[in-house]
Amino acid sequence: MEANEEQNAIKKKQQDVVRFLEANKIEFEEVDITMSEEQRQWMYKNVPPEKKPAQGNPLPPQIFNGDRYCGVSS
Repeated sequence: MEANEEQNAIKKKQQDVVRFLEANKIEFEEVDITMSEEQRQWMYKNVPPEKKPAQGNPLPPQIFNGDRYCGVSS
């Protein structure tokens, strides 16, 4: 998959998650990890080892409730 296609796929998954949360009136804070190395490292560190990809870092969107990992949008 080309980088641009991958970025578009990530963006669509993020939009799907936001729409789901809004439709279900679930309060959330959207964190843009592209703008913060600290937030990106926090996400990488807090995704459980069994949920991390075999190679590379986990990609957004990743779902957390506070510090508790809730899953990934697939």
